[in-house]
Amino acid sequence: MEELMELLKGVRDDVDFENAKDLIDGKILTSFDIIQIIAALDDEYDLSIPATEIVPENFNSAEAIYAMVERLREG
Repeated sequence: MEELMELLKGVRDDVDFENAKDLIDGKILTSFDIIQIIAALDDEYDLSIPATEIVPENFNSAEAIYAMVERLREG
């Protein structure tokens, strides 16, 4: 989770990823931010995120992003 937090701060260092639970619903992240996060996750974890996973529930918090990454790494 620590490396994920570093990755997220690399995309947007002005966001409190540790506490925010409404990154998408609260319009904290833009669509461009999401694209950057997906690209960074692909580079860092060597995984491809299918379009079906690109939904607000998977990007509303760092915990949700981490859970998605773990699920995709297992599958």
